[in-house]
Amino acid sequence: MVVYNVTISLDVNVAKEWLSWMKETHIPDVMATGFFRDSKLCRVHGEEEGGVTYAVMYTAISEDALNTYQAEHAPQLQAEHTQKFKGKFASFRTLLSVVQEF
Repeated sequence: MVVYNVTISLDVNVAKEWLSWMKETHIPDVMATGFFRDSKLCRVHGEEEGGVTYAVMYTAISEDALNTYQAEHAPQLQAEHTQKFKGKFASFRTLLSVVQEF
């Protein structure tokens, strides 16, 4: 199993709008692609200077499904995000292999 994690730090002035947009639009759009079995939106706690940080974790159905998502859907969905919040965020993506679930 593979978890696709997106960590994003936001300007505090857009954090509330971003959170609403993620819950109502972006995450549902990603899930509607059919390549993920579930997703989690998490607040990252720690020292923050003028911003807030979140992590969005999408559990892919398979590694092949994730690869197809990244090739066919991610560019458009990421472009929509960038256009809406340009200059107000920094993000990075990680891929996690699940060793075992308990």
